[in-house]
Amino acid sequence: MGPTLTHIALHVPDLDACIAFYSDFCGLRLIHQRPAKGSRIVWMAEPGREHAFVIVMMPGGNERQLATDDYSHFGFALPSREAVDEIAERARQADCLIWPPRDDSFPAGYYCGVRDPAGNYVEFSYGQPLGPGAKPLKSAGDGPPT
Repeated sequence: MGPTLTHIALHVPDLDACIAFYSDFCGLRLIHQRPAKGSRIVWMAEPGREHAFVIVMMPGGNERQLATDDYSHFGFALPSREAVDEIAERARQADCLIWPPRDDSFPAGYYCGVRDPAGNYVEFSYGQPLGPGAKPLKSAGDGPPT
């Protein structure tokens, strides 16, 4: 068996704001926290996937300053185009929408982008070959799934 991706760890400038964002926008739950040199480290995960993949957040990071055409991001699948539109509207109201909903060619699908409190970009998409109910890609270069 080869390596398995289990987590990503981020230093963030405002830990509580990031916990609230990933809870409210992404549906992640705080599953673990522990003290760390006068502060704390937290683990957040999707309900039911706590043993598969977590985001670890630690205080002390600098806010990222990404350009709107920088497509570095975390990706979350949603169940419908309407769900993408709903997230985009919530983000617009919270003044953190960076990419309004748009259709793109396979495999990108329909998506929008939101900025988290640390400056990271988070994509919410529908129609990608990833996430619940998605058909797997055959292999690199084979085109869309059938």
